Amino acid sequence: MSQIVAVLGASHKPERYSNQAVRMLKDYGHTVIPVTPGRAEIEGLPVVPALEHIAQPVGTLTLYVGPERSAQLTDAIVGLKPGRVIFNPGTESPDLEALLDQAQIPWMHACTLVLLRTGQF
Repeated sequence: MSQIVAVLGASHKPERYSNQAVRMLKDYGHTVIPVTPGRAEIEGLPVVPALEHIAQPVGTLTLYVGPERSAQLTDAIVGLKPGRVIFNPGTESPDLEALLDQAQIPWMHACTLVLLRTGQF
């Protein structure tokens, strides 16, 4: 089932996992919203500079920013009210996870690329 997926920390560099996720999500038919400041486009998709700029409901927010960065974005992440949050390896944050629990937003520790490749996304 296709959904809207926001990729927080999307990179324009093809070797970065966040860029690979943007491409693979697009290839799998999802509507992808790359989120990163300072870029107009990534992989042919328009970029939004911050989560607050997303107007439509997001099914999945997949994180590619470390806990020190996500700590500054907790209000925006919770305020987005995504259907779920994926903490990719290296992005785990007990503080953010607790806030998501309080907001009743499901989350998981997983790799977006592996979930897609194994049909578990």
